Amino acid sequence: MSKEIFPGETIIGDEVVASIAGLAAKEVQGVAGLGKSAVRRALIEHLGGAEDRARMGVKAEVGKTECIIDLQLIVLYGVSIPNIINEVRKQVALRLMEYIGLIAKEINVRVVGIEIPEKKQTKVE
Repeated sequence: MSKEIFPGETIIGDEVVASIAGLAAKEVQGVAGLGKSAVRRALIEHLGGAEDRARMGVKAEVGKTECIIDLQLIVLYGVSIPNIINEVRKQVALRLMEYIGLIAKEINVRVVGIEIPEKKQTKVE
């Protein structure tokens, strides 16, 4: 099967790139979430659609072949923040190249919160 190339311009919106970057960041173990305030995050998770949840805490500037991503991360307590940031950058760059062929020129990460995992209560009988 031959690949025919048809002329025309393809534009991928900043919102789409932000959604992909947000979903990729959430794939990394140790990332608790994206965005600033717990209240705002809870409202968007409850009232917003899947696309709103995916790009919450993510901003993207998209050019023809490159993009710049700004992420706001909430990490789990007890994990190495430098390691998580490195893994997030690798995962976001990989997904952007894999899904839409964009080079991540910069992936800026700001850690805006730490989430403490809830301990499971054990039943005593």
